[in-house]
Amino acid sequence: MVGPAETPSASHAFEFLGSSELDESDGRVEISIVVPLFNEESTVARLYEEVAEALKGRSWEIVYVDDGSTDGSYRQLTQLHTDHSNVRVVRLRRNFGKAAALSAGFDVVRGSVIVTIDADLQDDPTEIPNLLAKLDEGYDLVSGWKCDRQDPFARRMFSRVYNRVTGIVTGLDLHDMNCGLKACRAEVLDSVRVYGDLHRFVPVLAHQLGFRVGEVAVNHRPRLVGKSRYGLERYTRGFFDLLTVAYLGRYRYRPLHFFGGIGLLLGSVGFVILCYLTAIKIGGAGIGSRPLLMLGVLLFVVGVQFFSLGLVGELLTSHHEEKTAARTRRNYVRDSIL
Repeated sequence: MVGPAETPSASHAFEFLGSSELDESDGRVEISIVVPLFNEESTVARLYEEVAEALKGRSWEIVYVDDGSTDGSYRQLTQLHTDHSNVRVVRLRRNFGKAAALSAGFDVVRGSVIVTIDADLQDDPTEIPNLLAKLDEGYDLVSGWKCDRQDPFARRMFSRVYNRVTGIVTGLDLHDMNCGLKACRAEVLDSVRVYGDLHRFVPVLAHQLGFRVGEVAVNHRPRLVGKSRYGLERYTRGFFDLLTVAYLGRYRYRPLHFFGGIGLLLGSVGFVILCYLTAIKIGGAGIGSRPLLMLGVLLFVVGVQFFSLGLVGELLTSHHEEKTAARTRRNYVRDSIL
């Protein structure tokens, strides 16, 4: 597991063991396994052995991302890199969080299919072929579903509610949005940017771009070494991340539709109230001491502010699009061209 999320300020915030050249001479592989980790000294070697057993006969590499471990994890990884040519290691200079660790791993992978798996051995590497088989059915991303989850009751209940709410808000109905065991095609990660705590919403972000997302029930094992570094507070952070994903998915390129809509509603209600008060004022009634006057003014002013915020958002979006290269500023992903 890795610690709280924070995005590195520059790509030089890590060290890398392995060739960084991604040309043909570097040797493309079929499958890249990305393993973010923090203080998992006792599990990294066993994880490699289990992955090797599961992927016998296939072309693969494993990219360990050491997210600023303070135990002997990096020493173990260095030894694995020395012993096995398909082991690559990225070492972040400090603990940046799981999303940053995954991004650092995605930057150096060479496979056409990328699999993510946690280093704590709760995810079962023997399930990787099942994910790959599901990809072969035409899916672009396949997420694991820990249907028999080996975690405390409270975490299971919170996770169930969280996944249900996420499905309602985003329109993507998965049983286990936060499963660390996922497989996807490389083009998915070329289009989806992972930062903050958004790693758990990669299926949603891919779904919003039109990629086909599926799910496979996977085995989940009890944690035998160490303890989880995540508490219930991650669900609070997850709620804000869910709002971020929902907003970006619908209004990233049209912020005026969101803020302008709220502003129009509030401003219209305020305007109607003020018109009513104006009419009764003309009729001779006093309105200076009426709370309705303050409410009408407040709603109208706040509505104008929301509308103005939407216009500012449109200006920022337009400026960003003009400054971004044409290849990266597209808000769609092509499936095919005939």
